[in-house]
Order: sequence, then C-alpha cells, then structure tokens
Amino acid sequence: MSKKDQKETRAIEEQLASGTKKAQKDREKQIYQEELARCKEADRKRKTRLIRWDKLDNTAHLFPVIAGESMSNVYRISVILKEEVQRDILQEALNLVLPKFDGFNLRLRTGLFWYYFEENGKPAPRVKEERQFPCRFIEQSRNHSYLFRVTYYGCRINLEVFHVLTDGMGGLNFLRELTYQYLRLAHKELRELHGDTLSQDTSLNREDSFVKNFRKKAKNSYQSKRAFLIRQETLPKGEFGVISGLMPVEQLKEAAHKYDASINEYLVANFVYSTYQVYLHKMSKDVPIRVAVPVNLRPFFDSVTTKNFFIMVSAEFYPDREDYTFQEILQKVKESLHSQISKEHLEQIFSYSVGGQTNLFARAVPLGIKNAYMKAIYKKSAMANTTTVTNIGNIQVDEAYRPYVESFRAFIAMSQGQSLKGTICSYGGKLVFTFSSIFQENSIQRKFFKHMAEEGIDVQIETNGVYYE
Repeated sequence: MSKKDQKETRAIEEQLASGTKKAQKDREKQIYQEELARCKEADRKRKTRLIRWDKLDNTAHLFPVIAGESMSNVYRISVILKEEVQRDILQEALNLVLPKFDGFNLRLRTGLFWYYFEENGKPAPRVKEERQFPCRFIEQSRNHSYLFRVTYYGCRINLEVFHVLTDGMGGLNFLRELTYQYLRLAHKELRELHGDTLSQDTSLNREDSFVKNFRKKAKNSYQSKRAFLIRQETLPKGEFGVISGLMPVEQLKEAAHKYDASINEYLVANFVYSTYQVYLHKMSKDVPIRVAVPVNLRPFFDSVTTKNFFIMVSAEFYPDREDYTFQEILQKVKESLHSQISKEHLEQIFSYSVGGQTNLFARAVPLGIKNAYMKAIYKKSAMANTTTVTNIGNIQVDEAYRPYVESFRAFIAMSQGQSLKGTICSYGGKLVFTFSSIFQENSIQRKFFKHMAEEGIDVQIETNGVYYE
C-alpha cells in the first residue's frame, strides 16, 4: 500500500472513530435527558398523592450521624457473571426491580426528633461503569436521592449500599433479584420461562425486628475497653485497597475440623494470629486484639426482615506471651465467641439499645442533642475493636440462573479506628476472604494468606491494583 493510500485509510478510520464516539455521547445525552424528564414527572406526581414514610430500625439511627466522606458506612456486594455486562440492559433491569422493593425506594429525611425514610419515587439512579475506588460516600443529591448505587465492570455487577437502608442480607436480597432480572432481559429463554416475578425466596418484609423482639430492663453489654489499634501509613486520600483470597470450601472445612472449629472461627482466629505475629513487639499484654463479629439475628428470632437485624459480638485475645501458637489463639477465639452467641445474650445486647430508643424522655429530645450524644458514645465504642470480620454466608442462587453466575465478592468500608477489615462470602464451593484497607502496607494480609497456604489450603489471590506485591 502506498503512503498516500495509508494516509487516506487512517483518515477514514479516524473519521469513523470520531463518528462512533459522537454517537455514543449523543446516546448518553439522550438517556440523561429522558431520565431527567422522568424525575420531573415523578416530582409532579408526588405532590398530588400521599407519600409513604418509614422509621429507621434501631441500628440504622447511628449511620446518618457518623457518615461522611472519610467514613462512608457503605458496603459492597458484587456478582460476577460468565458474560460481559451490558449497561443499557442493567439499567432497564434496575428500573424494573426497584419499584418492587419499598426498602430501597427511599430517601433519608431529617425530622425534629429522628431521621426518617420517605418514599423516593424518582427514576432509578443511573447505572455507571466503575471508574473510581469503591465504597465512596453516597450523596443523595447526586444520586436521584437514593441511598445505594449500581455500577459494573467487565463481567461484574456491583451493588453499594449505605448501611442505614439494610445490612448485608438485605443487600444480597436486592442484588440477587437485580441479577435475575438482568439475565432475563439478556436471555429471552429465561424470560419466557420465568417472567418478571420475584423469586419465591425473596423477602419484602419491613418489620423492625429489634423492636418486635426486645425485652425491657436489659443491662448494658456493649464492650467499651480500648483494644489494640493497627497503626500504619495510609494511602492517598480517596484510595481504597482490596485483596481477596479464593479458597476451596472443602479444604477449609478439613483445616477447621482439625481444631474442632467452624470455618468462621478458624478465619477470625487467623486474622488475630496474623495481627499478633506482625505486631508481636508493638503491643501491650494488657490491651487485647479484639475482632468485632456481626451476628445475623434472623435465624435466632425467626425473622425475614429486610431492615438491619444484626448485632456485634467480639473475639478477644490478650497477647500476654510471645510464644502463642495458632491453635492456642484459635481456642481463645472459640471460647470468646461461644460465650456470647446465644439467643439470650444477643437479646440482652440489642434490648439495652432499643430500650433507650423507646424511652419517652429520649424520644422527646431534639435530634441535634441526640446526634451529639450518639457521636460521643460511638467514638468511645469505636476504639474497643481492632477490626471487623463479617460473614455474608453461603450465597444461594436459583437453579435456573446458576449457569450464568460465576461467583460473588463482598467487602466493607473503613470506620473510626479500623482501617483494615475482612469480609467472607462463599458460592459454588469457593470461599472468598476479602481484606479492605486504606493502609499502604499489606503485611497482615500477606501473613494471613501465607498461613492458610501452610495449612494446606490452595489460595488464589486477587487485588484491585492498589497492592502489587
């Protein structure tokens, strides 16, 4: 090909590329204008009808008080499909599913005495390709007033939720239905077989199970003694590091069984052991490593609510010697958790908090004073834990959709005093332990997975690119 022909070919290619980009921008502008028009129409209709409102559950009252750019109180659950995600189909799926979930179709309002939820009614927030770090603070004013966001990247659909709406079980409940709807739109044969109805296993229950199950005159059982806090140089502002280890569930069961422990106890103990090993000569024997472990209360109280319904217990270990073995630490973690996880004790923990919420005097205190009090209490309690390890559990998917679903991931944002956290979820025989962190170093993470490998467990590591070691 002559130089003249090559030049003409490049000119044609550039012209075509320019035309494609222009068409894409025009399409995005059209979508935005359509959504803006729907917003205006929704606002007009809202003025002519009664707006549904709802109370926050007992746990949720804290989150609006402490949330901000530096502590978002946002968690993420992701599903990884076996195909590339198409934005327009995902947006259509969200548009169809959101009106069916009263618990997500909400905005947060500030009252004289309490925060409260109000029916949103606006079009669903815009689905976007992920281009920023995860678990950022959700600004209602930039998100059609919603308290969650949906993004995608490659084969992955991400749901990020402000904890005021619901806990991980409620978020998973919504993500599954969003995924089912997406797959039905993407695969005609699924829609013909299953229509657009919700799965029979999907709950829409919105009871406040805290209030329903609390008992009066409960004693304060919250931990407030200061714990060992991990101190390291942090990443530049806004950055967020993620490291996940994928492990076969059967191998984990065998490893945990050797110590007569559950998988959850085994993994929490490994976190404690890894922290102990890394900071052996930097901690006081009188200050414990304490791991907050959220407990899903639904099985204990026969609840299917999609509001928050969990409570924190703590795995505690005092580093009063320099030669503790993993087995010894695991035994102490087991004893610590077993002493707290009973229906009676869990009921006592949350009943104390609910009792304060239902107190007539407390209810009459203006919101500003309540907020100042809750901030002070939170600041004290936040120093009582070294980290948090939460377990979403074994995720189930309806049989018809399993051929399209590869796996799940989950992790949580940082909180005061806790700049490194762990999240567990499993699906299809694979368990994923994910560290989320704003620390520059990853010494605890490397120690954790190295020990898993030494225990005979095959570990496959993934990161979001912040850590390259």
